Order: sequence, then C-alpha cells, then structure tokens
Amino acid sequence: MIKTATKEDALTVAKLAIQMWEDNILEELASKFEELIAADDAQIFLKYAQDQNGNNRAVGFAQCQLRYDYVEGTESSPVGYLEGIFIEETYREMGFAKELLGACQTWAKEKGCTEFASDCELDNTGSLKFHMAMGFEEAGRIICFTKKL
Repeated sequence: MIKTATKEDALTVAKLAIQMWEDNILEELASKFEELIAADDAQIFLKYAQDQNGNNRAVGFAQCQLRYDYVEGTESSPVGYLEGIFIEETYREMGFAKELLGACQTWAKEKGCTEFASDCELDNTGSLKFHMAMGFEEAGRIICFTKKL
C-alpha cells in the first residue's frame, strides 16, 4: 500500500531517510519533512508492507518536489523532481520503489508537469541502475567544486 505522508508521519519518514542520508540528525530530518509535507510544491509517499509478524509497517518512502529553476536536460518548468527514494534492504527487488516512483510521477503530472527528473552521486551504482531501469535517460554528469573565501 502507498500512502501520502501526513504531518504525523514525519518521524516515520525521517527514520527511513536517516538510513540513506546518514550524515543527518533524525530530529532535524523530521522537522524538514514536516515542512515539506505542508508545502504545496512537495510530496512524500510511504510504502507499507507486511513484516514477518504480519503487521503492516512503513518500509520505504519517496520525496518529490517541483523545481522551477533549470533542471539539467529538461525544457519545461516546473519539473517534477525525485529528491529521494528509499526501500529497506529486506524489501528491495519487490517493485516497491517502482510503485513509489509511479506515485511521484502521477503527482507531478497532476501539478502540470510534463517532465520528471532526478539525480544521483557519480559512485552510486545502485541508484544509477534503478534510474535506468525506470526509464530515465542520463542528461549529463557533473563534478561540483567549492572553496572557502
């Protein structure tokens, strides 16, 4: 079952997200997700599945937003953007991420988007494999730089 996250789900989403974005703080992620859930230009979906005890519980999430700035490889605005997607390891390879992506794409279409985009780190081969399997086309590769002034 896919569920649209509510404010009450922010901590649940954060507990899933911290497994992917480990350099964050749980409470700060929960607060960020509360803000995103309340926003009109963002959406979070939760995937529920039965655990080994037969209880339904959240095992994954997807966060999508509308991006109005230029998105690499696109020609329109706004663009639906997959900001993050995660499925607990035990529940991978079951089509759950595809379901979550589908919910994000449907939401973006309902918001008037004609294009949907995403990104991943250059060394994240699992994410690259997922995106390619889901029909994304690589738009380009970049290396970002920074320096202190």
